[in-house]
Amino acid sequence: MKTFRFVGLALLLCSSGLSVAQEVSRTAHGVKLEVPGEKFSCEVQFYTPSIVRVVKYPQATMPEEKSLAVVLSPTEDIKFKVNETDDAVILKSAAVTVTLDKQEGTLSFADLQGNALLTEQGEPSFKPYQEGADKGYYRVCQAFRLDKDEAIYGLGQLQTGKMSQRNQQKYLIQSNLEDSSPFFQSVKGYGLYWDNYSPVTFTDNADGTSFDFEVGTCVDYYFMYGGNADGVIADMRELTGQVPMFPLWTYGFWQSKERYKSQDEVVGVVGKYRELGVPLDGIIQDWQYWGHNYLWNAMDFTNPLFPDPQKMLDDVHGMNAHMAISIWSSFGPATKPYRELASKDLLYDFKTWPASGTEGWPPDPEYPSGVKVYDAYSPEARDIYWKYLNDGIFKYGMDAWWMDSTDPDHLDFKPGDLDQKTYLGTFRKVRNAYPLMCVGGVYDHQRATTSDKRVFILTRSGFVGQQRYGANVWSGDVGSSWENLRKQVPAGLNFSLCGMPHWNNDIGGFFAGQYNKSWNDGTAPKNPLYQELFVRWMQFGTFTPMMRSHGADTPREIYQFGKKGELVYDAIEKMIRLRYTLLPYIYSTSWEVSHRQSTFMRALVMDFPADKQVWDMNDEYMFGKAFLVAPVLEAQYTPETVLKVDEQSGWNRDNAGKAGDETGTFDFTQKKSAPVYLPEGTVWYDFWTNEKLDGGQKFARETTLDLIPLYIKAGSIVPLGPDVQYATEKPWDVLTLCVYPGADGDFTLYEDEFDNYNYEKGAYTEIPMTWDEASRRLTIGARKGSYPGMLESRKFIVRTPDGKEKTVNYTGKKLTVKL
Repeated sequence: MKTFRFVGLALLLCSSGLSVAQEVSRTAHGVKLEVPGEKFSCEVQFYTPSIVRVVKYPQATMPEEKSLAVVLSPTEDIKFKVNETDDAVILKSAAVTVTLDKQEGTLSFADLQGNALLTEQGEPSFKPYQEGADKGYYRVCQAFRLDKDEAIYGLGQLQTGKMSQRNQQKYLIQSNLEDSSPFFQSVKGYGLYWDNYSPVTFTDNADGTSFDFEVGTCVDYYFMYGGNADGVIADMRELTGQVPMFPLWTYGFWQSKERYKSQDEVVGVVGKYRELGVPLDGIIQDWQYWGHNYLWNAMDFTNPLFPDPQKMLDDVHGMNAHMAISIWSSFGPATKPYRELASKDLLYDFKTWPASGTEGWPPDPEYPSGVKVYDAYSPEARDIYWKYLNDGIFKYGMDAWWMDSTDPDHLDFKPGDLDQKTYLGTFRKVRNAYPLMCVGGVYDHQRATTSDKRVFILTRSGFVGQQRYGANVWSGDVGSSWENLRKQVPAGLNFSLCGMPHWNNDIGGFFAGQYNKSWNDGTAPKNPLYQELFVRWMQFGTFTPMMRSHGADTPREIYQFGKKGELVYDAIEKMIRLRYTLLPYIYSTSWEVSHRQSTFMRALVMDFPADKQVWDMNDEYMFGKAFLVAPVLEAQYTPETVLKVDEQSGWNRDNAGKAGDETGTFDFTQKKSAPVYLPEGTVWYDFWTNEKLDGGQKFARETTLDLIPLYIKAGSIVPLGPDVQYATEKPWDVLTLCVYPGADGDFTLYEDEFDNYNYEKGAYTEIPMTWDEASRRLTIGARKGSYPGMLESRKFIVRTPDGKEKTVNYTGKKLTVKL
């Protein structure tokens, strides 16, 4: 690399030119600065016009380690200009301007109009490890300066209840309940991702905003300017991977609990739903189908209550349902995978779940389980993992994986545990990327095995980039409480704003013990306090990317809550049926997510950034581009406060308040009200009544137990599907198109074969639709594309909120409907 002396005035250089500064060198994709005083070197690299990589390092040369999260390489023919002055180097692409201070080595970013976006604050901190497991590495920190009223989002999925992530200090490390990613995006339209996987302390206060990583070789972050939240997410996915399509059936209703204890019970639950006529697409088998804890995660049906797994899968499939099964990132000492991994030193030596080989609670320390986590960073270990998974379970036709404890579980944590050696260095160095590697190993191996079945992974932990691995992350073992229900909304929204669009949570909360009459007796579904919470959680879960009822210490199936004709049962069934009615809308939104980098759960700031009322709103969101969801997050019929002293004390009636008890004296038939805010800048329609309302107002919406406030944005086109028992029971040959006037709008109806990867080869169709407000015309465009077995013709019932309705026959050619 040549360095040229600066001998004259500032020189404007194109991408083909050379730098001629005293300390600055030109590189293939940017510039390199040797900061005076040999403090550190700084490189600025354009990956795309809107994605800029910044690397600062104290070593003589930049350390090169293959990124675990980033899949993008710098664009070879990227165009940018370099302008050098005595004090700074200014790089300008077609999207962003970067200014590098030559004396301090600090950077600032601005848009092309000169509006400031983000500025570094001070020099980076490199604190070398002189001894210990991470000797030769550094503790690395860099601070930034944000505007005082600037809202930022992301950091993964946290249980703080916060929407904007300002004014806090947060230690980010993977755990059961929180997923950590060193990324945030700003309401100003930029994002910042640090490519580092160690635990990190995020701090935002009056002194600045910083990431302080425990282990690193250098400062290594990516600045991206998308102009808005969708643009930032598009950049983030270009950087870390795009989202594959999920099967249609995964967007149906899932039933689960901790745990079904036999294959007869599994099959029986599916049969009961079919008998009741309540839609269902997925059933999940939780742990211990392998038997006792010494056989933990054997990836084999060694439990005698699962004597014929092939028959179990055949029975489930015979009722047109699908099945997922629990697999873990750890193995018991009596299992075949444990023995092979141990022989190759591919198991970690720290304590994980379960602590005891016995099943009782609390764990018996006299009988330690001996369960150990495997080294998912090792390619060989990932090969071994898949070998046993494929031979022991996938061969029966298992449809999906429930990858539990991908954090992984880490009991009795000691800082020294992070000294554990992995294939990529100490566990401390790569700690937060464990779920990315673990989940990625299964995705890559299944894709290599077959393309007939799309990979679907439900998992408990996530890290940026995981969206490329067919993963839907759930929020962990949250307790059953109104407070936790409220926290799930901003948790899912911030996770989605990191670029990972598939998120869900345990409907009803995982630990329901405080709602049982006594701990673990399973009576919560008969307790009105829990019934109200469960119904409201079910309503929220209807508008998440996966609708899944699950939890411990009480059953969660719909028939546990009563029977048809009873208020609670009917309220649950109503939401399940609504979910299936919306499948054409949801699946088309899934295509927008995969093909056009959109997002399912959309914080209101994504669509209404000019409305400051929504910048820090943590209790409403958009589901796709049409639905505003305002879930009821406060108890309306029962006391909200239920205290739980410990797991043995159970639910204490005295703590439930004096308005009633578990015998059913609460009146669920009363009408209540819930606050709603409609963002400004558009007209809205009440989904249930079609009432037209102006945006920019807050009001009380009348509610009943079975009603969640829902609003549709003007200009939306929402397709409604048939009444079905499972997602693919009926073709979409008659669809209702609900058109909401008040603004121009568009929608694309997407269809494919629903469960293979032929869409990657072009086997799919798109039907574009546009609404012209001035002429009140809906144009249904010519069908694009084809696939085997597609519908050649269909009926569209076009309907508006004022009652106008027309039915048209569509054969794939453009037609216009005047309303």
